[in-house]
Amino acid sequence: MGTLNAPRISTPRRIVRRNPSVVSKYMAAIRSVNTEPERRLSTLLAQTGLRFRRNYAIVPGTPDIAFPRENVAVFVDGCFWHACSHCYVAPSVNATYWRAKAQRNRQRDRRTERQLRKLGWSVVRIRECALERNADACVRRIKLVLSGCTRGRGVG
Repeated sequence: MGTLNAPRISTPRRIVRRNPSVVSKYMAAIRSVNTEPERRLSTLLAQTGLRFRRNYAIVPGTPDIAFPRENVAVFVDGCFWHACSHCYVAPSVNATYWRAKAQRNRQRDRRTERQLRKLGWSVVRIRECALERNADACVRRIKLVLSGCTRGRGVG
């Protein structure tokens, strides 16, 4: 059999090395809200009958999912953008920038958590990889935090 002469698909790594304008378009297309992990978790939570708000801009940090009656904020963190300790691989191109970017993101996460806790909110952070590995455990974790809430009607 002969080999197929299919065009090669550029991976992000190849794009970075070859054409900065293509990289810019690629990075601009990455969503910050309504991401696939957020949609998946929202669907699972809705299936359990929980009522919540998405991208709740009324409180600091705009939680991806919020339970305002119970004062619970849920953030779905992408492993790349939040430098997940389990699966983050730092880019080799422009490494100094990306190292600083990951550090700033983690600092912002901690600052946002402190602000929310001062306002009486509980904060749950769900990593993208944890959601992929065991989505049911993530839902149970959120429900556990909700069941411990004393404000509002509580959800158990």
